[in-house]
Amino acid sequence: MVLLHVLFEHAVGYALLALKEVEEISLLQPQVEECVLNLGKFHNIVRLVAFCPFASSQVALENANAVSEGIVHEDLRLFLETYLPSKKKKVLLGVGDPKIGAAIQEDLGYNCQTGGVIAEILRGVRLHFHNLVKGLTDVSACKAQLGLGHSYSRAKVKFNVNRVDNMIIQSISLLDQLDKDINTFSMRVREWYGYHFPELVKIINDNATYCRLAQFIGNRRELNEEKLEKLEELTMDGAKAKAILDASRSSMGMDISAIDLINIESFSSRVVSLSEYRQSLHTYLRSKMSQVAPSLSALIGEAVGARLIAHAGSLTNLAKYPASTVQILGAEKALFRALKTRGNTPKYGLIFHSTFIGRAAAKNKGRISRYLANKCSIASRIDCFSEVPTSVFGEKLREQVEERLSFYETGEIPRKNLEVMKEAMVQAEEAAAEITRKLEKQEKKRLKKEKKRLAAIALAPSENSSTPEECEETSEKPKKKKKQKLQETPQENGVEDPPVLSSKPKKKKPFSKEELVSGDLEETAGSGNLPKKKKSFPKEEPVSDPEEAGNRSVPKKKRKFSLKEEPLSSGPEEAAGGKSSSSKKKKKLQKLSQGD
Repeated sequence: MVLLHVLFEHAVGYALLALKEVEEISLLQPQVEECVLNLGKFHNIVRLVAFCPFASSQVALENANAVSEGIVHEDLRLFLETYLPSKKKKVLLGVGDPKIGAAIQEDLGYNCQTGGVIAEILRGVRLHFHNLVKGLTDVSACKAQLGLGHSYSRAKVKFNVNRVDNMIIQSISLLDQLDKDINTFSMRVREWYGYHFPELVKIINDNATYCRLAQFIGNRRELNEEKLEKLEELTMDGAKAKAILDASRSSMGMDISAIDLINIESFSSRVVSLSEYRQSLHTYLRSKMSQVAPSLSALIGEAVGARLIAHAGSLTNLAKYPASTVQILGAEKALFRALKTRGNTPKYGLIFHSTFIGRAAAKNKGRISRYLANKCSIASRIDCFSEVPTSVFGEKLREQVEERLSFYETGEIPRKNLEVMKEAMVQAEEAAAEITRKLEKQEKKRLKKEKKRLAAIALAPSENSSTPEECEETSEKPKKKKKQKLQETPQENGVEDPPVLSSKPKKKKPFSKEELVSGDLEETAGSGNLPKKKKSFPKEEPVSDPEEAGNRSVPKKKRKFSLKEEPLSSGPEEAAGGKSSSSKKKKKLQKLSQGD
């Protein structure tokens, strides 16, 4: 009895399912198709043997890439060797992709089957997978599929931005369209302005120059000798400018109104702007071709190379084409017409626009087109698959085409392809080394700029956090200055004021009646002799010595002045006045005590 197993690859992991005997399943294919939608009937046919979830999304992406390319991943190998029976001849493994089935059969030795009833069973497993695996919900399975799909697509679409051939396809298509439109509009300007100045059409052949002149001249009656210099600038020819001036004086054209002239000038200005844009687009195409396909553009030219890429669809498709296809690329109608009528097939397609075929003789056009197509296919493959694109190979291939052309004309034997390619390899290595050196320098500069930017971003929040502190400091500075001014009071006549330990106002000592009377008498006596001076006590000075700070931290009793002890005066006159007043006080006190 052969055991049939089915391998199912899901975004969350690998699943191995066992089925009934192969003969029964193959005979009952219509019943299998019916029971796929019914979960109960489907369980009778399919049984989950093992499930191996992926460790991370990166592992899931690696396994998905391996399965899509037909490669047996190490996780899949270990899973199948662990859970499939050891007797390989009695096992039949059903898989959905023939590529992975062939790889499993070659690497592991298990017989694989695809299509038929296996496809129906896999359809049922895909439908009921979240019910077969415990702990897996429909929502989580859908999320896993979505995430893996996005990462898989991103990995497949990943490309170098500087080597995008889509831009070349669009720009060459737009260039061809612009050529057609500019020719149509220029003919319209020639016909419209020809009513007024018909002689200008015969003198000027270039469409863009004709539109510029129609915009500049306007009414031909206003053209005079003063505008001759500007005409020479536009026509780049003094004889033509003189001929235009002479023709304007004896023109057979009809007169034109101002409103018609305004419309002609506006339309001709649009045509001029379109022709200028066409030139800028051509320079853009040349720059893109030098980045994407430098060898092909060096060999056959930017315009013809871009047309070949656009006709093939991409540079990769052009690289896959053989030389015989490249030779007649663009002449498909003539080819099928020749096959249908059994006539001669075309010798060349788009490569006919290159200069080589035009320079060759009529009998050698087919031979040189075949040789040129061969070199074009080589150049496209070099451009497509080389890591560092250089134009060295294209230049060498161009030299070979030149030598072959001269061989057809003169019979001079060209160099062998092996010798030319050896020289090209040496030069290409040097050019690639120089390009990589430049790229490394650019990368270093970019990293330095990035570091500076990150450092600036890191410093920004620290500066923002320090700003409020700075504001507080600035607001506190004037207060500190005021305190310092109060602390640093000037000393008069070298006599210092008595030190005061605290800046708080001192409580006055309660005086007795005798002291109050003596104080009144003293005031009356002193008011006639000396003016009063307010006593100012300085505030506490800042402490510089830590020992003094420690001593001052201990609270001390406040010093009280008695009648006998008075603060030192600041001058000699006050000192003499103080002595006389103290003697008077003593006499008065003695008299009062005697009277009592």
